Amino acid sequence: MNRRTLWFMTLAVGMIVANVYYIQPLLADIARTFALTSTGAGAVAMVLQLGTTCAMFFFVPLGDIRERRALISTLIGVLAVALAALALARNTVWLCLAAAAVGASGSVVHLIIPFAAHLAPPKERGRVVGHVIGGLLLGILLARTLSGWLGSIAGWRTVYWFACGLMAILAVLTRFCLPESRPTVRLHWIDLVRSILRLVRDEPQLREASVLGALFFLAFSAFWTTLVFLLETPPYHYGAAAAGLFGLVGAAGAAGAPLIGRIADKRGPRVTVGGALVLGLVSFLVLAAFGHNLTGLIVGVVLMDLAVQAGHVSNQTRIYNLHAEARNRLNSVYMTIYFIGGSAGSILGAWSWHLAQWNGVCACGIGAMALGLVVFRLKSPVAVPSLAG
Repeated sequence: MNRRTLWFMTLAVGMIVANVYYIQPLLADIARTFALTSTGAGAVAMVLQLGTTCAMFFFVPLGDIRERRALISTLIGVLAVALAALALARNTVWLCLAAAAVGASGSVVHLIIPFAAHLAPPKERGRVVGHVIGGLLLGILLARTLSGWLGSIAGWRTVYWFACGLMAILAVLTRFCLPESRPTVRLHWIDLVRSILRLVRDEPQLREASVLGALFFLAFSAFWTTLVFLLETPPYHYGAAAAGLFGLVGAAGAAGAPLIGRIADKRGPRVTVGGALVLGLVSFLVLAAFGHNLTGLIVGVVLMDLAVQAGHVSNQTRIYNLHAEARNRLNSVYMTIYFIGGSAGSILGAWSWHLAQWNGVCACGIGAMALGLVVFRLKSPVAVPSLAG
């Protein structure tokens, strides 16, 4: 792992993951284009994340048995095609199918992160993972700023044409900027799946980290899916561009990812997970009490994004320390459950907004963080011996 490779991986994951999150500040405009309700718009975001969730199970484990650089480059090329299809969508079915394809091919980002962990020295793994995840989180947050600004100027379809061109360039650069990485494991795909189920059965740390990650992402998605609707109501009366600018606010929290990785290396990642859960609960209490005030909303966003990225870095550091030869499979389990949480958060956030507007969204986030603290106290909350048959 040299600095050039580390920075390329960091920038690549940020650019790739942005494609999954461009949609959030654009939801109100997309809803008007296709005559959707707020719940229907939330369902489109959910479909996109479900596409990623399914791909976690089918594509990400292949990183343990295929040459990684070629696999990553190919999936980025597929992502470019899927983004073009989304930009051309003419009806709701087309929109949802293209969104699912973007989400599925966008899962390539979760081949790059375990690749970085594989290249990192063991004593620096938390720092390296934190560095790359910092790029991922900045990509998630700044995607909203870019898409909100560009969408307000040129329309939501232009955002996806821009993203398509960016991914086409990145697919070519990947061939030159990443090292070749041959697998050390030889398994057929069916055996690969069986080994994943054994990991779920045998590793309580993996189960705990996955459940906690899902709860973090549920709260995160509920907030960001509905923020654009809050900003269109009094006292704000803002649009997509303003919703996107809040990505810059959240980026302040994401900038702490490398520091959290270092703390996880020294103190242990479970310590930082517990702190992240408490901070996440505090952030949603702040948003509930002061979210209709601009200063309160900004403080809540910074605290929430810091909590989510702290939890994510810590959880991934934990699982990558379990089995060096199975990092992609471990990541597949973790990220599949993680994105199930995110998909649930998109639809639950939209539903909570429909029922009780901002108070409902904050209640959703508070509930997720409180449940996470309960799970954390139980240490190994999920018993799944039946999964291995």
